[in-house]
Amino acid sequence: ESLDAAVRALYHVISGPAGQPRDWQRLRHLLHPTARFQAVRPTGGIATFTVDDYIARNSGFLAQRGFFESESSREVKAFEGIANVWSGFEIRQSPDGAPERSGVNSIQLYFDGQRWWILSVFWDNARR
Repeated sequence: ESLDAAVRALYHVISGPAGQPRDWQRLRHLLHPTARFQAVRPTGGIATFTVDDYIARNSGFLAQRGFFESESSREVKAFEGIANVWSGFEIRQSPDGAPERSGVNSIQLYFDGQRWWILSVFWDNARR
């Protein structure tokens, strides 16, 4: 997979209409076994999740509610086998709905000689 394909697939796998289960196996395929999700908490601090923690925490919410996260901007910095993708995002309840939230994902990736692995997704929501 290319770096671009890995980032696109990340957004695709977590997005979908209410009632549609997410393809958690595909998410696991995108992420390195040591991968982490991290979010800046609005009250301060950082919440950190393993892949299984992230799935357990979000599968019910994502199954009950339409959730469409799309990339709004991108900046890539890469050197040899590492890359950081600074990816602006918007979140909607439907693909053509008004954005409810926006923010930035900092996505770190590793190239093992055959494919890109997502190592970390670290995000913060814009505070309006």
